[in-house]
Amino acid sequence: MNILIAPNAFKGTISADRAAALIKETLDEHFHQANFQLCPIADGGDGTCFLLGKQLKLNEIPVIGLNAIGNIKQGSIFLNKSHKEALVDVSTLSGLDGLEAYEVNAKVTSSYGTGLLVLEAIRQGVDHIILGLGGSATVDMGTGILRAFGYLFLDAQGREIPMFSPGFLSKVAYIQRPPKRHSIRFTCLCDVDNTFFGNQGAVPVFGPQKGLKGDDQQAHEQAAERVFELMNAKGNRALKDQPGFGAAGGIALGLSAFFPVEIKQGAHYFFEQVGMEQKVRWADWVITGEGKFDHQSSSGKGSYELLQLAIKQGKKSILITSGGEKEGIKSGFDEVINLPGLNFSKRNVGKAAEKQLKSSLKEFLSNSDFGKKD
Repeated sequence: MNILIAPNAFKGTISADRAAALIKETLDEHFHQANFQLCPIADGGDGTCFLLGKQLKLNEIPVIGLNAIGNIKQGSIFLNKSHKEALVDVSTLSGLDGLEAYEVNAKVTSSYGTGLLVLEAIRQGVDHIILGLGGSATVDMGTGILRAFGYLFLDAQGREIPMFSPGFLSKVAYIQRPPKRHSIRFTCLCDVDNTFFGNQGAVPVFGPQKGLKGDDQQAHEQAAERVFELMNAKGNRALKDQPGFGAAGGIALGLSAFFPVEIKQGAHYFFEQVGMEQKVRWADWVITGEGKFDHQSSSGKGSYELLQLAIKQGKKSILITSGGEKEGIKSGFDEVINLPGLNFSKRNVGKAAEKQLKSSLKEFLSNSDFGKKD
């Protein structure tokens, strides 16, 4: 029996590669004759480029930069020099991870640190940046990245506005392009298809988790509309809002004003790069999972997209998730292992999640016919 183990991350508790290792460890105890292939997956969420870089065995380059509020932090990029490409996660330096609750404030946070990562990639001879948009702490329309490239954002008096200053977007009256523009293009990976503006845009949908609440949302969106007009005028690209611009607080939007940008569904890109179709073809069973499988999972989440490949090739599938049993069965999984809820107020929640994953899988194996007829 061939078993493909390909979980997504269980957000906030277990990384995708750790989840894959735990699942294999548990299955090893029950199936001594089975063949296993591990391929942890990502879909454009935080850590996508890190996981892909590891899977493709690319060269990881450490980079000292600044986090979303301007503090020194180490990040990294992955280089594919033969293709002159670099893989960069926005979440590495400009993400929510590592910020205290009181530091999460989209009126202050900036993607400047991500721009520093891209600059290092350019210094390494790269001209194509694959940018993972998930997990950002910003709604700055990519102005931080552009500032790292030499673009200046000036107030009404023509003075440069400092990075990480409160209400940055609301102060922008002019944009000044740098004398020299980098000849690069971007492929932006995301797991959402929201536009930047509108009721389902970046500010109302993702703003609250980044510190934008109440009246702040309306003021921030109004400021963003003015900056959008300035970008359009300065970039001469007749830019229009589109699906995917809402990811990572409008980073793809801002970059599109001045550089060639292609937006891709993260799961599809990841699967292409790792040869997922061939891996599914090899398997008898496909085991995947994510923190919470729900109605939104069908909009590009990795476990759902992997299910589509399994169905297409007539392979049986198992989903491991929390609170998504009905949605999982309804979507077409052959089996769903439902994990109990976690108390996130307690310490060591990650260890508790790992223990639950293994115990729930063991219980399923003891009470099901999985593998007995294969």
